[in-house]
Amino acid sequence: MAIKKYIATKDTTITNAFDPNLRTRATGANMGASDVMEVFSIYGQMISSGSTIGFSKTQELSRILVQFDSAQMRTDRTTVLPESGSVKFYLRLFNAKHGQTTPEDPKYVVTPLSRTWEEGYGMDIDDYTDLTKDGVGANWIKSAGTTSWTNIGGDYLNAYEKTQTLTKANQDIELDITDIVEKWITGSSGGGFSNYGLGIHLTSSQEAFFSSSLGVDLSSSIQNPDGAKRSYYTKKFFARKTQFFFKRPVVEARWDSSLKDDRAKTFYSSSLLPATDNLNKFFVYNYVNGQLKTFGDPWGYKQGAMVPPVFVQLFSGSTDNTKPSGSALNVVTSVSNVSEDTPTVISGGFVLANKQSLPDTMGIYSASFAITASSPALTRIFDVWYLNESGVPGTVIYTGSFAPSTYGLSSVSTQPEYVFNITNLKDSYLNNEKARFELFARRKDWNPSIYTVANADPQNFILEDIYYRVTRIIDGTLAISFGTGSSTPQSNGSAGSYTRLSYDASGSYFDLDMSLLEPGYGYKLEFVYFNNNNYANVRDEFKFRVEEDLDG
Repeated sequence: MAIKKYIATKDTTITNAFDPNLRTRATGANMGASDVMEVFSIYGQMISSGSTIGFSKTQELSRILVQFDSAQMRTDRTTVLPESGSVKFYLRLFNAKHGQTTPEDPKYVVTPLSRTWEEGYGMDIDDYTDLTKDGVGANWIKSAGTTSWTNIGGDYLNAYEKTQTLTKANQDIELDITDIVEKWITGSSGGGFSNYGLGIHLTSSQEAFFSSSLGVDLSSSIQNPDGAKRSYYTKKFFARKTQFFFKRPVVEARWDSSLKDDRAKTFYSSSLLPATDNLNKFFVYNYVNGQLKTFGDPWGYKQGAMVPPVFVQLFSGSTDNTKPSGSALNVVTSVSNVSEDTPTVISGGFVLANKQSLPDTMGIYSASFAITASSPALTRIFDVWYLNESGVPGTVIYTGSFAPSTYGLSSVSTQPEYVFNITNLKDSYLNNEKARFELFARRKDWNPSIYTVANADPQNFILEDIYYRVTRIIDGTLAISFGTGSSTPQSNGSAGSYTRLSYDASGSYFDLDMSLLEPGYGYKLEFVYFNNNNYANVRDEFKFRVEEDLDG
């Protein structure tokens, strides 16, 4: 699982716009219970002659306030979320279609708030009839009850301002706010700041002009002598109380949790390959009663001691190639975890998905190595894993084997295609379930002989970079997008590649948290894979339904 969503815990719209009578301001209006939020800027409204403001100098603004649960983020940092630097957080606000004029190339500012505020119960976002009257709910003047903003329109930490320009009328906001969220998680006691949510409004050059030299309306208009003398009206986004499951305001945490276990696709070192492609990485898993459990000293490893919990040595096989035999083989010593003094010993380490804390589910260990082929090359090699006992290999804890291949050039230009299948797909899943999907791939041109058909299953071909997405079938709503990150695959662990599949000796797989999907609907899984310097779409689609767990 490499995606986690934090739905807004409160949101509202605040405004200094005129009431429908075009004479009085709606600065006391609250819209905390509305199912949409709104940002606009209107300059030069033609107001009633009964107003004390001139016809051509008026400023009307609308801003959004939204807050998310940083306490839950802080808790998840100890169990789910990777450490700072290995995860990205994105603010996502979803466009709400309407029949009014939309702004052209609006530039939105997203800034942390510096003061607590109340959501309120107002619903009227058109006529502004739900006035707080110093009661519950933020408005343009008050942050909560009788407490006023220091600055009308909200108090902000402008040093952490983020911006996004939307070039299409129906475009959503999707903005990297990682540094802000990390400050929330750290908190004021740890060098960050308190979470009072975010304010979203147009940039100052697009918010309407107003100058205090006018001498009027100083209590409701914001000083902005460099502001726009044109209108940007209006952009609406769905609020947290919308009926649309996938349109709620959300902070989306993304990280790459994929593990690439090369046991089934190991190569001897070749001068034709870069050093990174000559490196093979193996994993072992310590399952106890179905749960991953640690051994060794993961805390010390996390805190920089870097004492390897395990060692690995490689051996050739016995006469019948069923068990290790002879002396340990030398491996390439240019790999950082292999010493020139002991070229037969590979230092293995913990696989720490989260270095801030180490719950007892981190029972995965890995070791990396490169090996040069002998002459003739061994067809099977055995990897023996040992506990670290006083700095040397001690008790044997696992013995595996692998069949390394020798890399060679091709005499033909090929662009292979693949056929995919999810071997453990179910018709339905519960919405509180975390399901693992196992993806089988084989070459499309696999054409075995009669003898091969009778004696062997098709080979499960392991691809380095496969990504999934999830779409709701009934209306095509994209629930989870392809997390490819860029036009070429990013390095393992890059947060942009948040839907990349893992693989091990049995094939490719990924875990999906079904709580990300609305129950009561059917969904389809689709895949892309990186092939011949391009992403190729898999034609096969895999469908399932998510049901609500009424007993959960």
